[in-house]
Amino acid sequence: MKSLSNILWLGLKELRSLASDAVMLVFVVYAFTAMIYIQATGTSSEVNNASIAFVDEDQSTLAKELINAFYPPRFQRPDLISATEVETAMDAGRYLFVVTIPPRFESDLSKGRHPALQLSIDATAMMQASIGAGYIKNIVADRVTSFFSRASGAMPQPIDLVVRRLFNPNGVTSWFVSIVAIINQITLLTVVLTGAAVIREREHGTLEHLLVMPLSAFEIAMAKVWANALVILCATAVSLYFIVMKALEVPFAGSVGLWFCGVGLYLFFATALGIFLGTISRSMAQFALLIILVVVVLQLLSGGTTPIESQPIWLQYMTIFLPSRHFVSFSQKIIYRGGDITTVWPQFLMVAAIGLGFFVYSLSMFRKSIAVTK
Repeated sequence: MKSLSNILWLGLKELRSLASDAVMLVFVVYAFTAMIYIQATGTSSEVNNASIAFVDEDQSTLAKELINAFYPPRFQRPDLISATEVETAMDAGRYLFVVTIPPRFESDLSKGRHPALQLSIDATAMMQASIGAGYIKNIVADRVTSFFSRASGAMPQPIDLVVRRLFNPNGVTSWFVSIVAIINQITLLTVVLTGAAVIREREHGTLEHLLVMPLSAFEIAMAKVWANALVILCATAVSLYFIVMKALEVPFAGSVGLWFCGVGLYLFFATALGIFLGTISRSMAQFALLIILVVVVLQLLSGGTTPIESQPIWLQYMTIFLPSRHFVSFSQKIIYRGGDITTVWPQFLMVAAIGLGFFVYSLSMFRKSIAVTK
């Protein structure tokens, strides 16, 4: 009981110390609110509100149907311009895409010829340009096929491939990016808060004050674990509800409680990593460099940014020992697929086992550091 009481009061001291650090508090609030929202909405892998114009030199029914096939939210309402305006309009940046329909387009197609549409693209918008060209090609091909099927009364194709996407039917990028962003912030902020707390006590001389008290290294370390984990857990809950679910309207298919149980297990590893980096760092500048070296690698190899399957085989085997990989894995199963404990218990077990092992190692390093200080 005495040890639990020491851990409790030491943790409260950590919380008061964090509350007095205005810069760190602002950083935590910004990271779990504005940064997640900006990451989710600032980049997109699909065409959105792209400007487009048509040069209709055919004036046929098919040409009008092609023009009417482009509408929001993927494209703006198409404008009709003349062939002489194309170069001037694109130089001025008025249109991202300009489609030119040649004369006798419908007639040539009906006679079995192969007329060509001209697609002019403003390639300065590289992402939208590359993806939008595929969108336009598919839309035009689909409308031409359906138009002549209706005109000739042709029988339907024997195979009709229907794609159905679960969780995110419209393929909204922000739904995926927001979840990955909140996972990355959990890793980064937990390590930063815990490691900074260790270094701050060493630099301010409060670690020496703790050493003259009847306290063990385990009590000091566990106080930092529960205090900083509690801050991140509360920040995650607020961010998940107000930013992800409300502002971005991302659905949560599984159990929120089950996911937070997994987050709690992962925080045990992340706080242990923060204690380890804070122990081996001699200054805050050195700690910041280690954060770049370690946390960025954890995020890149977790499977949130790129699938694990796209990594080299030898690297896939190595990432089995990274809790961040299992964290992303069970998060995707719970949030995207509505998985329950029967589907995520292997990932939970791996995170708990690796986190416990790393905590024991970090505690041993922390004890050695305290022994040297004494």
